[in-house]
Amino acid sequence: MVRVLFVCMGNICRSPVAEGVFRRMLEGVGLAEKVYVDSAGTHSYHAGAPPDTRSQATALRRGVDLRGLRARRVTVADFAEFDYVLAMDRDNFQHLLESCEEPELRSRVQLFMDYAPHLPEREVPDPYYGGPHGFERVMDLIEEAAEGLLRGIRQRYRI
Repeated sequence: MVRVLFVCMGNICRSPVAEGVFRRMLEGVGLAEKVYVDSAGTHSYHAGAPPDTRSQATALRRGVDLRGLRARRVTVADFAEFDYVLAMDRDNFQHLLESCEEPELRSRVQLFMDYAPHLPEREVPDPYYGGPHGFERVMDLIEEAAEGLLRGIRQRYRI
């Protein structure tokens, strides 16, 4: 089984949306049983909390239900357990690299937007302090990168 972890800072805005979007995509192509998806945060500000209500509302408008998700912090074990550890931005990417104790596992840490090379954005911006437009833009970026990730996984693992 391929294992994918999406990571942002608090695990209440961007990474749970990515988790939900990618799960929906996997279900749509019949790969939900072959790819495990989770999300986490580099900080534990919101451990145990559901996704931000604005993230939930934006995702639900696009057919993605995030209500069952709860925030958690990235653990050292995640680097070995997940094949992909995908950071939403450079700050969290750097934090993940610094937290990864095994040098041979650092190649699993990537920027999520690298899966959308056709877009100029290299990071998924944190919408927490912005208005509703920010959450819509985050959803757009995540959907684009998730499509690229799905293509990449299908090619790499021939599934």
